[in-house]
Amino acid sequence: MLDCVIRGATVIDGTGAPARTADVGIQGDRIAEVGRISAPARRVIAAEGLWCTPGFIDLHTHYDGQASWDPWLAPTSLNGVTTIAMGNCGVGFAPARPDMHHTLIALLEGVEDIPGTALAEGLTWDWESFPDYLDALARRRFTMDVAVHLPHAALRCYVMGERGADHRERPTEAERAQMAHLTREALRAGALGFSTSRTLVHRSRDGAHIGTFMAGAEELLAIAGALRDEGKGVIQLISDAYLTPDDAFAERELALIEAMARVSGRPLSFTVQQADEAPDRFRHLLEAIARMVGQGLDVKGQVAPRPIGVVLGFQASVHPFLLCPSWRALMARPFAERITALAETDLQARLLAEHAAVNARDFARLVTKGFHRMFRMGEVVDYEPRPETSLAAEAARLGRDPAAHALEVLLEDEGRRLLYMPLVNFARGDLDDVHAMMTAPHTLYGLSDGGAHCGTICDASFPTTTLALWPRGNRSGRSIPVEELVRGLSWRNARHLGWADRGRIAPGLRADLNLIDPAALAVPAPRMVFDLPAGGGRLLQEPRGFVLTIVAGEVTHADGRPTGALPGRLIRA
Repeated sequence: MLDCVIRGATVIDGTGAPARTADVGIQGDRIAEVGRISAPARRVIAAEGLWCTPGFIDLHTHYDGQASWDPWLAPTSLNGVTTIAMGNCGVGFAPARPDMHHTLIALLEGVEDIPGTALAEGLTWDWESFPDYLDALARRRFTMDVAVHLPHAALRCYVMGERGADHRERPTEAERAQMAHLTREALRAGALGFSTSRTLVHRSRDGAHIGTFMAGAEELLAIAGALRDEGKGVIQLISDAYLTPDDAFAERELALIEAMARVSGRPLSFTVQQADEAPDRFRHLLEAIARMVGQGLDVKGQVAPRPIGVVLGFQASVHPFLLCPSWRALMARPFAERITALAETDLQARLLAEHAAVNARDFARLVTKGFHRMFRMGEVVDYEPRPETSLAAEAARLGRDPAAHALEVLLEDEGRRLLYMPLVNFARGDLDDVHAMMTAPHTLYGLSDGGAHCGTICDASFPTTTLALWPRGNRSGRSIPVEELVRGLSWRNARHLGWADRGRIAPGLRADLNLIDPAALAVPAPRMVFDLPAGGGRLLQEPRGFVLTIVAGEVTHADGRPTGALPGRLIRA
């Protein structure tokens, strides 16, 4: 007798094969049978009209700290994800010398917008070495499986102390050798791979560049050589190659990426997205990847299914009036009192006068003055908003000052109104270039940053957007078959990470599955919740359309709500 049979589902098996109507039988934590099943079962789930997909694999998350206290790992777990990779972008909490805890917390607070107070209170620190950290995770249970990269910034600080946090410092030959030794040790203990960051966007809480920003070739290739020696692990990195208009700089970064792939002989992926400053650079990167693949290297670009956008609001981390002295004076007061005070005409006048005097640059200028790029988040979020729906366009139609209009909008819903600002992948005001990235031959669906950017970005819902948007098509009608989308969310990522036991619906593989109502799929607006340690806040987005999520044969979510089952565990690569 089978434990469970899913009856009459539209099976999209993760291989890219055409969808078909079939039953799926589950025995223990494995898929037992796929087809027409007549065997009796302890539980039968009627699934006519529902998609049955493999559980999704999110290869780019930052739950490294949260995993030490939170078994639910939301919002990623709400989006059909059954396995995650943590420790991306070179940041994490192991290895960790006791005297460097504060440095690693400050780094994650700055780079990934995770409240430092929450990390300081929530992190258990029952580890020092990277193998210790894996052992600590192995003692815990989760709503999905977790795997971890060895993060370069933590490794650097462990070996070099405070010098490792300074991007201008270079490790000695002995320190490089120790980094390589610790990398081999981490891989033997089960590290998924190695990650690093080379972007000026990543800064510590005090504004300092991440220590890995200018890491030299000698350092990176010594670590890459450790992966070659062990014959295991993948490399993940982010570089400023995607955002630079400087061709020579982009070529230097690509040469270093190619050298790491060549020396390691291991799969490597790096961030590919579109910046306004260099809207066609992504095509250059994809061409370079194709050239590397043609030379026998396993290199891929990680891409996103929509713009990576900042969420603005008085409860969020950023909003247009953040730099105004009158707003800063309110910060010590409870949120409800701040909103009550902002209803006063005199305070609004002072705030708008101060806002007019703000002279910010780059990202800060966009957040404070970029009303043409700010859009209301409706009940269901439009991730390809039209220019005529921006706050600037609304203000123009009303004949109002855009800052005054924005202030009025942000005070809606008792000050809880959130705005969406597409930051990258929206240089031309549509998703046509995103479609080009998603359909390129050597890309992976990633970059969700689940667990990070708690008050600024909420992209853990990428899987839901992928399935809700792209089968129907974007504004200009570009679409992607659902079978290919599911393959990108499951088997393609599993294969890149070296996992042969998941990512497809086939007998003998893990019973990690989703039942999805395609007619109900939608991504509602996020909301701020304050459930992190020390009362820290985070954006939580609860998608619609996920009927059941099953991990290792156990139902972990039903109709978008956790059941309490925690079958997830640490995966040692």
